[in-house]
Amino acid sequence: MTSQDIGIVGYGAYVPRFRITVEEIARVWGRNPADIKDGLMVFEKSVPDTDEDTITISVEAAKNAILRAKINPLDIGAVYIGSESHPYAVKPSGTVVGDALGLSNHLMVADFEFACKAGTAAMQVCYGLVKSGLIKYGLAIGADTSQGRPGDALEFTAAAGGAAFVIGPDPLAKLEGTYSFTTDTSDFWRREGEDYPTHAARFTGKPAYFKHVSSATKNFMEKMGLKAADFDYVVFHMPNGKFPTKVAKDLGFPPEKIKDSLVVKSIGNTYSGSSPLGLCNVLDIAQPGQRILMTSYGSGAGSDSFSWMVTDKILERRDHAPKTSHYINKKEYIDYGKYVKLRRKLKL
Repeated sequence: MTSQDIGIVGYGAYVPRFRITVEEIARVWGRNPADIKDGLMVFEKSVPDTDEDTITISVEAAKNAILRAKINPLDIGAVYIGSESHPYAVKPSGTVVGDALGLSNHLMVADFEFACKAGTAAMQVCYGLVKSGLIKYGLAIGADTSQGRPGDALEFTAAAGGAAFVIGPDPLAKLEGTYSFTTDTSDFWRREGEDYPTHAARFTGKPAYFKHVSSATKNFMEKMGLKAADFDYVVFHMPNGKFPTKVAKDLGFPPEKIKDSLVVKSIGNTYSGSSPLGLCNVLDIAQPGQRILMTSYGSGAGSDSFSWMVTDKILERRDHAPKTSHYINKKEYIDYGKYVKLRRKLKL
């Protein structure tokens, strides 16, 4: 460790307790749940309560991250929240989160939006600010309460949850490098005032998801001089369970290196919280000296890749907050009627 090592000082997850199963959604729309499970590799998804949104999810995840970091919250100099479901069209989520956490008023705040990779973009910005010496610590959050039109394929996966990371010196996971790959590929979008997003069906797989995740990962490993065998764990964005499993296989990663990150099977696609929550789940079990690859994906379209080297600080900080599995396993099942009510799908 040197004074220049920068990375994840503390991390935290949060997932709402309500769940709805694929069988329950399929029952309402006359679909075969076995086909859905086989096609998506998702079995149930999280649903936010009436008083849960991107802001409350961000606060809960950030509390856990700060507990693990064991730092003075007043030393945090920036809060960036990545989401495509900010509660307000005009009013930042970050100011509410900063105030709720009791952070200093001497604070850089901005809300980020780049579909499902806005949270990882926030991590990159916090890293740059810390590395430049402008701030001591930055708080990067990816959180969403994602939307899916009733009866659409997205309704089986669009979920809620988030993860937060304190970025700074003396990390429990050092950032070895990062890289981004971006194009104008419109596979998923929602215009102002629309309740639900539109997607290009199979087009979201090729050329959107697979092109960007594969290109970012390949170019990043080449840039870093690393190969698949150099990583102990791999985390990819999870629109479903099938896409990240396939891209991992295509890139030469064996199944055991991705299985611990696939939280999507139990909680669905948490959008900006997807790959960050997968990273949290891996950090809950990773050991010092192990290397983690993470590549996010956001429609529109782009991917961010990271290499994290776990340090011995993980052993003294990991148990200071609830692990990701705590939130995954703490669940209460609801029927479609309650789901419709909670997600306000009935329009007057």
